Amino acid sequence: MVFAKKKWGQNFLVDNNLLNKIINTIEINSSENVLEIGPGQGALSEKIVNTCNKFSMVEIDPDLIAILKKHDKLSQAEIINQDILKVDLSTLDIKNPVVVGNIPYNITSPIVFWLIKHLTSWNRAYLMVQKELAQRLTATIGTKDYSRLTVMTNLYFDIRICFLISPNVFLPKPKVQSAFIEIIKKENSYHNDINLELFDQIVRMAFNQRRKMLRNSLSSLDIDVKNCAIDFTKRPEQLSIEDFIEISNNIIINYSCFNSSTRAETKTRKGFKIS
Repeated sequence: MVFAKKKWGQNFLVDNNLLNKIINTIEINSSENVLEIGPGQGALSEKIVNTCNKFSMVEIDPDLIAILKKHDKLSQAEIINQDILKVDLSTLDIKNPVVVGNIPYNITSPIVFWLIKHLTSWNRAYLMVQKELAQRLTATIGTKDYSRLTVMTNLYFDIRICFLISPNVFLPKPKVQSAFIEIIKKENSYHNDINLELFDQIVRMAFNQRRKMLRNSLSSLDIDVKNCAIDFTKRPEQLSIEDFIEISNNIIINYSCFNSSTRAETKTRKGFKIS
């Protein structure tokens, strides 16, 4: 018997009704491949393996790897002993998988950004996450849960909460409620049309001082306020993705007016003034 390890945030699913509900929600067809993150002792894995074309699991815990390898229902599955955040999905022998996972809540945000990093290498995703984080991922403009995470993930994804989950279905029981979420890649994502590094910098700066108006939190950036269609007396939670793109594109337009030597010099400067 393997006990859950706190250092890896392990909480095993033990409720069969919930496992069946997850299977019915993800609706895997026989032609699809599936990648499971953190399969634990294989409770969900054994229900997935016969519904799909190819099934792979990524598990960091060597003790659980030993259990999975002895699991008679998982003999055809690929078992990878690795930290998911260090996995290059494009190099795995599984193409365009549906990603499923009861993931450690302490690394949920890094895993979401891992999905962004490997955007072209997976189909859709279903994750078990902490309820509060699910609310941040799906928050609307003007609410307290609207954050940098909301903006950055919704740049790429449409995310919905499928259902909420009681702590009672886990062993050991977590101290928080959970949510099962669906992540679908946007067909017409904005990210191809913007400078992503600059966009992330702007969003990060704004939400790092979320109580301040934009004219203060972004005062170190070179933004032509007069020609930018944004009210800089607003706070970051009042801005849509399109608003942040407007700011980002305004800076890019300003940079394009510079010659190459000036641009090179500009990038080395620590900050700029809103003019």
